[in-house]
Order: sequence, then C-alpha cells, then structure tokens
Amino acid sequence: MGGLSPVLLVLLVAAALGSGPAPPALSFLENPSNITSSLGKTVRLRCRVRGAGEPPEMGWWRDGHPLELADSDQAQVPLSEDVWLGTSQLSIPAVQPSDAGRYRCWARAGGEQLLSTEAHLELAGLPFFLEEPQDLEVGVDTPFNLSCSAQGPPEPVRLLWLRDGAPLNSLLDPLASAPSTLLVLGLNHSSSFACEAHNARGVATSRTATITVVPQRPRKLELVKRGPRWLEVAWEPGASGETPLRLCTVQAVGEDEDLSSVPPGGLYNRVVPVPPFAHRIEGLRPFAAYRARVSCRSTRSSSPWTHWVPMATLEGAPGAPPENVTAERDGSRARVRWAAPRGALNGVLRGYRLAYRSAHAPEVVVDVGLVQEKTLELAPAVQNLSVRVAPYTGAGDGPWSPPVLLLAPGESPLETRPAVLPAPGLARGWWLAVLALAVLASLALALGVLAARRRRKETRFGEVFAPRGEPVVQYRVRSSYSRRTTEATLNSLGISEELKEKLRDVMVDRHRVALGKTLGEGEFGSVMEGQLNQDNCVLKVAVKTMKIAICTRGELEDFLSEAVCMKEFDHPNVMKLIGVCLQSWGAEGLPAPVVILPFMKHGDLHSFLLYSRLGDSPVALPPQRLVGFMADIAAGMAYLSSRNFVHRDLAARNCMLDERLRVCVADFGLSKQMGGGQYYRQGRVAPVPVKWVALESLADRVYTTKSDVWSFGVTMWEIATRGQTPYPGVENSEVYDYLRQGHRLRAPPLCPPHCECTPGAPGLMRRCWAVDPRDRPTFEELGGVLGATLRGLPPPSPPDPLYVNMEEGGAAGGPPTLSKDGGDPPAPPAPPLPEGAPGRYVVCPAPPESGRPPGDPPAPCAASEEGA
Repeated sequence: MGGLSPVLLVLLVAAALGSGPAPPALSFLENPSNITSSLGKTVRLRCRVRGAGEPPEMGWWRDGHPLELADSDQAQVPLSEDVWLGTSQLSIPAVQPSDAGRYRCWARAGGEQLLSTEAHLELAGLPFFLEEPQDLEVGVDTPFNLSCSAQGPPEPVRLLWLRDGAPLNSLLDPLASAPSTLLVLGLNHSSSFACEAHNARGVATSRTATITVVPQRPRKLELVKRGPRWLEVAWEPGASGETPLRLCTVQAVGEDEDLSSVPPGGLYNRVVPVPPFAHRIEGLRPFAAYRARVSCRSTRSSSPWTHWVPMATLEGAPGAPPENVTAERDGSRARVRWAAPRGALNGVLRGYRLAYRSAHAPEVVVDVGLVQEKTLELAPAVQNLSVRVAPYTGAGDGPWSPPVLLLAPGESPLETRPAVLPAPGLARGWWLAVLALAVLASLALALGVLAARRRRKETRFGEVFAPRGEPVVQYRVRSSYSRRTTEATLNSLGISEELKEKLRDVMVDRHRVALGKTLGEGEFGSVMEGQLNQDNCVLKVAVKTMKIAICTRGELEDFLSEAVCMKEFDHPNVMKLIGVCLQSWGAEGLPAPVVILPFMKHGDLHSFLLYSRLGDSPVALPPQRLVGFMADIAAGMAYLSSRNFVHRDLAARNCMLDERLRVCVADFGLSKQMGGGQYYRQGRVAPVPVKWVALESLADRVYTTKSDVWSFGVTMWEIATRGQTPYPGVENSEVYDYLRQGHRLRAPPLCPPHCECTPGAPGLMRRCWAVDPRDRPTFEELGGVLGATLRGLPPPSPPDPLYVNMEEGGAAGGPPTLSKDGGDPPAPPAPPLPEGAPGRYVVCPAPPESGRPPGDPPAPCAASEEGA
C-alpha cells in the first residue's frame, strides 16, 4: 500500500541520473491535498519526499501536534546509491468530527527536517446524532422529557420533533436548536416520537422511541378490616387513559420473607375484577405481619405496583392442645401437670383452662392462668375422675387435650374402671337395640334390591329412540350418578346465595343422567353418549367429562358462574348448554363438573373432513361447503366474543355438525368469561393445544379474543386442507421457536377464495397470525368477508351429499335412514361398513346424466365419525 508505480519509479530514476545540478538534500515531490468527506468514511492523506544520503524518516502533524499513533504506511525506495524516495500515507478509517483539522507531513534526513504544505480535512454530510430519544413507560397524564442532539458539519443543525409521524415544531422555533429537550405534559394513550436533524446536506432521522402509557399507580392502599386469617384491603385507582381498568392484581407476602427467594405458595397473588377496588386476602396465618401491594391494568397495559404496605392479622385461637398432660391422685388431692403446646399459638398465650368430671357429675371448667400445674381438692367418694386441658388466647380457646384418667398411687390403668359408665338403660335392654338394627338392615336390603331393579330398567336405552318401537341403541349404562338432589348438592358447595339461585336453572339432578358408550376422547376430556330423564321424557344427549381437575373451591365457583352464562347462549352456530352435573373426584372431595350438551348427529368437523379425504371412497368437498363451514364458525365466535367469552380451544375437533351440516362451536372445557375485560391469564399450568394457540399465549399464557382469532386461522387451514395436522413435521416443543422465527402455516394447495395464506398475498389466514394481536381482524370482519365470498360463489354442483345414519340400531337389523336435511324417505341400505370403520357413511346421489338406474343404491363418497 502507498508504493510507487513502475512508471513513476522509472521517471524518477531517469530524473535522478539526468544531467543538471545536484538535487537538494531533502525536498517534497508530493504534498497532501485538501479533502472534504462525510462521517464514517475512510480518508487517506499522502506525501512523497526525495532525499540524499541516508533514508528519510517521515511522519504527520495535526493542528501543530505530532500524531504518534497515526495509522500510516511508509516506504523508502533507493533511486541510486545516495538518493532515496520516501512515501507516507495516513489512513483514517470511519472518520469522526474529531478527525477534522490541518494536516502536515514531515520528513527528516541527515539532520535536516522539512514540512509539507498544510492540507485541510473537512467533514460535510448528513447530521450525526449524538443523542436520540429513548423508549419510556409513563403513567397517564404524567409529564416526561425526551432529548435529541445532532451535529454537522456543515452547521447549523436544526431539529424537528415528530409525534406519530406528525411534526410538533418548526425549524425556526427555539426548540429546533441542538441539543433539544422536548417536554411532554402528559399522554392518555401510547405514542411514538422521533426527531429529524436538518442541515445544508440533507435530513437524518433518529430512532423511533415508543412511549407506552400505563395506568397510574393505585393510591391509598389501606387495611379496611381484618380477621385472624384474612385481611380486607381497599385502594383508589389511578387514571387509566382511554381504556378503563378491568383487573387488578393483589399480592401479599410475610413481613419477614425475602421477595427474591419466596418459597412456592409463600406469595399470595390474585387477579380480581374491578370495580369495586377492594379485595379480601384469604388463607393467612393468625397473628402474623404481612406486606401487601396492588397493580391495576387496562386492556393495553399494567400500572406500576404500589409500595408495600405493612399490615397484620388478628389473634387466633391456639392451633394445638397442651403436651404431656398427666394426673396423679394422693388421697383427697389430685395434681395435674402439662407442657406448653408445640403447635402454633396464633397469638399471645393468656392462660390455660382445666376441665374435670366424674362419672355421674357435670364437667367443671376452671381458669388456671399461665401456670402449667394445678392441684385439685377432691371428696373421698369421687371416682373415675378424668381431666383435660386447653390453652387460650385473646381470640378464644384452643383444642382440648385428650381426657386423662386420674389414677391413685400404685393403681395401674388396667385395674381402673372407665371414666364414663355406660347408660343403665342400654345395659338392661341391649337386646332391643340388636333387634332394631336387624330390622333396619333387612329393610335396607329389600329397598336396595328394588332400587337396583328399577335402576336397571331406567338405564336401558330402548324404545325411547326407536321411531316404530324397535330399539335403535341397545346397551346398559357404564355408570350413573348417585341420587342426591340438586338442592342438597348446591348446599354442599359452600357458594353464595346469589350464585346458588342462578344455578337452579343450570344444575341437573345427577340421578337423572345415565352414561353409555364412549363417543370420543380428547386431550382435555371424553365424550359419552347419555340419556337424560327430564319432565317424564327421555332425551338423548352428549355428556362431556373433564380430565383437568378442579383444584380449589374458587375454581369450581368460577366454572359454575361461567356455566350460568353458557346456559344463556342462543345462537345457531354455538352449542347450547343443557345443564351441568357434579360428581365427586379426588380425595379432597371437590366435585368435578360434567357438562350435558345436545347430541350432534354428524359428529365433529375434523372427523368429517378427514374421512371425506381418506375414506374408502374419497369425495372432493366443493368450495361452497368449505367456506360455509368457515362462515359458520366465524359467526359463532363473533357471538361468543360479544358475550366476553374467550374459547381458548378453538379447533375443527371442537366444532360439531348438526343434521343439516351446520357447524356449531362447542367444547367450552377451557373457555373463560373475561368479566367485561379483554383478556384472561391462565393461572396454573395446564395442557394446551400448542399448534392452535397464539404466539402471545404460548409466551405469557394470556388469552384474548384476538388469540381466538389466531386459532380460527388454524381452523380455516384445517378446513382448507380437509383435516390435515397443522405444522407437519414440527414437534410441539418446537412450535414456539418456529413461530418466533416468522414461519407460519403454508398455503393449502386448494385454498378457498380470499383465504390464501401466502406471505406475498396475505389473505384471511395470514392476517389471523399477525404478531401484534391488534393487527388481526375481528370475528365480525372475518364473518363479513367469508359471507361475501360465499354469496359470490355459484351454487354447488353436484348436489350436496346425503347422509346415512349407520348407528348401532341399523346394524341390529333396522334399515339405515337416508336423510337430506332430515326429510327424505328411507333408501336402500348402503354398502356394509368395513371392519374398524366409524359408524356413518356419507353417500352422494347420482346426477341425472350419470345413467344410474333410479333404484340403485347410491355409492359411498365419504365417512364421518359419529361424536358429540
């Protein structure tokens, strides 16, 4: 680098050997040149010198000061025995404003030093930012500052502030002088800010700062009431901006616990709907100090936490009896001793109470104070004396110790009679009690036999489903519920009277429901065919049992509250809830919900699509049918979202087909009512359908109507591919990273109009999978586009398929029933079912031009698994 070219070297050698006077000892052949550059570019300055004698030394000065660490390349080329040619090139990579100045090259040889002429390095380009606005999170209507600074050259540099792309000042304002600080008095919604730097060479734009507006910190968090195991707190909400507050999170922790290492269960954390802005913190320890704080959130963001507020619970009764209670008798005196309780006192111990009684005398209780010993004066005739002791605090008495029999010196427990004698009446008439028990046992046995016979008759599916007296389904129920009444069940739940009143229209007596064969099992529950005996009529139903256990009484009450709302669903594309039963599940005694739904003749949509593609005689479903399925689901989900319900498990397997092939959104096992808000956060870890779940739900377990829109997009893909599994070849554990990298489901080969999902043409599917939930369409918008698409399609040709009911009744001897919208007369039987195939075939009538004789049976074209 910086060496001489061969041509120039030859010329210089020729000049050196030519005739004429001798050259000076040191002279510059090339001086550095003036350079004008812009920031970030590489700048090079070069000089050449010729000297006689020893090779020259070379270097650089800037503004009169030597550059000792200059990045320069030097070369010395001998022209003759005593003449040298020296070259020095100074390189400045990524030039900065500090590099501008006056540069000179120096050369030294034989004690002589020579300086080149000055070369000026100037910078002139777009402004360079020294400071840019940064992202902030501020409260509603809270002032804040943003800073921006830039410099040239050329100068001057003027700054223009932008908010959401709109200018806030002019270049002539004092605010335009660099550096500039923008004072914002407050915002009520999130915005973006940037600044533009202007100079004679052009305009440069800073980074865009996102100012996230969060609700203001709640105020005046204080203790309202308290008890031994609860604290009731209240607070005032801060301003929330354009969206109201919907939920608040209340946290409480022991005063002596470190937040960085709180053990599992040590932090009380509850999300409560608001208003009212109050909450009772339950499950605390008596006579204990706690700290509590609150944060509230709107539909967009959460407020900062309040400061921790100390508070304490009241005293409680002791939690354990005294230890090692002993009693000894010495003539007319009895000495009772005991040790302090080992369990929690739950307060300040105020003393002990001692109770004693003889065989035929009432119990006497005395307060002995804080001592742990008491001497009793006894009459000589007192026998069979028993004593017990209990501690007490200001909140009341604790548990009593087990009774201790008072023994005389030298007397063993085996020689002592019981402290409480049996009643004389029982000793004289024991045989009467034995006789009564025998009679009661006989009556119970007889009633049990009669009940079993009647139950066996009630739970046999027979003529109730047969159109002409012949049984359609013949089997006995696998299990049934106990015969406890609905009122008794509601009373045993410990729920509020208001909820209990609403549930009387939802709860179904458990003895009225009988279970039969299993229709299908999924990840979150199983569906069985059932029989509901109601108002002297028998209704064929589908019974859904949940596999996810109800862990707390609060979760059970939440489920029942949602069931009350689901009972009121009234939409042709939403499965209507018939009722709810409860059965005991688990050792803790919490009942498990059993959901009763209408029996859907044609099963679930996924099975229908799968068998139309993979059945023995596959058939191509027309686009009109596929788009109709999508429009039905969009209409049902739009209705649910209008009722503030988030489904959380929308998929083709959870959409059912009625007798007219109309889709009903079903399976509300994971659904949650959002309480008027816009999102639901899953509290405990539970299995989720990963390939149908939105990106933000996988990351933060937050579910909204827009996360249901994501699931709807996957369901559309299922319909377009006729039942294929999403993300083929991608494991569940890899789905999140796959989505984070920007990948989405590939476009189906035969996608219905306006539903394509290719990146270049983002139709409805691709829009449903936007990273930002706010960029996804609403269900109303989806339904409008799909409805318009459906109306623009020509009528289906050939005619819609007909459906043959091949249930167990048909297999038992009755002819299969051919139906088209439920109104066609019976037809000849369809081909027999292959072994292991589901219980229904879909058959197509022959078109008029096919030449099929009118009496020939139609050919099977698709199969659909029966389910509910």
